[in-house]
Amino acid sequence: MPHATAFARNQWYVAAYSQEVGRELLGRTILGEPLVLYRAEEDGAPVALHDRCVHRRYPLSESGLDGDRIVCGYHGFTYDRSGTCVYVPGQKRVPRTARVASYPVLEQDSLVWVWIGDAALADPGTVPRARHLDSPGWVTVRGMEPIDADYGLLVDNLLDLSHETYLHGGYIGTPEVAETPITTEVDEGAGIVRVSRRMEDAECPPFYARSTGITGRITRRQDIEYHAPCLYLLHSRIAPTGVAPAPDGSDPHGFRTEITYAITPASDGRVYDFWAVSRDWATDDAEVTEFLRANNHTVVMQDVDALRLLQRTLDTERTGYQELSINIDTGGLAARRILTRLAEEGDKPQERVR
Repeated sequence: MPHATAFARNQWYVAAYSQEVGRELLGRTILGEPLVLYRAEEDGAPVALHDRCVHRRYPLSESGLDGDRIVCGYHGFTYDRSGTCVYVPGQKRVPRTARVASYPVLEQDSLVWVWIGDAALADPGTVPRARHLDSPGWVTVRGMEPIDADYGLLVDNLLDLSHETYLHGGYIGTPEVAETPITTEVDEGAGIVRVSRRMEDAECPPFYARSTGITGRITRRQDIEYHAPCLYLLHSRIAPTGVAPAPDGSDPHGFRTEITYAITPASDGRVYDFWAVSRDWATDDAEVTEFLRANNHTVVMQDVDALRLLQRTLDTERTGYQELSINIDTGGLAARRILTRLAEEGDKPQERVR
C-alpha cells in the first residue's frame, strides 16, 4: 500500500455533521486546505471559507462573528460570507486582493459536503445519498475520530470486513465473517464498489444480540456500497436462523441497520473517520441507542488504534517491499484503482445514482 494515497480534489467531501455547524466557528482541514465553517444568520446556510486571514495568516476559526461576517481575532480584518474583505483597520480603502477563498457547500442527509477543487465543476447532483441519516422512523448515533494514517488505509479497512473476526471479536466479529466468501461488483465509471457477504447460519455477535434480543444463531447479510472517494454505506441485516420471510418478501423478524462512514482526507497521513449507526427498530428505546453508540465507538477506536499502528509500521518499511493480496482484497484493490484514476484523470466528477 502506498504511504500516501493521492487526493482527488474535484470531488465532494464530508466536512462536518450538520449539527456541528452553527454560530460557533469550526475549523477543519480537508485535502490539506484549512477551512472555517459556520452557519449564516441570514438564511441558515452553511458557509466554508479559507481559514487564514490574508494579513498575517491568523486562523479565522479562532476569531469571531459579527452577524454573518468573520472578524479576524488578531487585527480585525473583516470578511463577508463570500470571502471578500469588507473592512481593514486604520484605512478606508480595502486592497483588491484582500479576500479569502470560499468553497461550494451542500447540506444533505445531515452531512455538510464541501468541494475543494474548481468551483465551476461542483455539481450538487453528484453527491451520493444517505437518506437514513435524517429520515423519519430512523434513529442514528454518530461520531467522528481523526486518525493519524493515510486515508487509503481506512478505505482498505472498511472494504475488507473479514478483520471483524480478529480485531472486533466480542463486539461485531464472529468466525463466520472471515470464513464466508464475498462477491464483488465494480462500476468503474460511476466510481462505486459493492462487496457482499451472506452468512446463512452464524453466531450472533454481542453488538446485535444485546440490542435486538436475539438469543440463537442468525442469518446475516453485509452489503457494502463504497462511493469513491468519500461515502461508505454498509447495509446490515440479521434475522433468527430458520425464520421464513413473509409472502411479500419482507422479514418481520429481521433487523435492518445502516452503517455509514464518511472517509475524508485531512492531509497527508491524517483522515477524518465520520461514523454513524442508523436503525428503524426499537427507535424509542434509549438504552438500545446508548448501547449502540458506546459499542460502535469502541469498535471505531479499535480500528483507529490498528490503523495508527499500521501507518507507523509502513513508515519504517524498506523501499520496494511487497504486500500480498488475496480474494478478500478484491474490493479494496478496486477502490485503490478508482481513487488513483480520480486523482490522475483531471478529477472529473462522477455521475451518481440518486
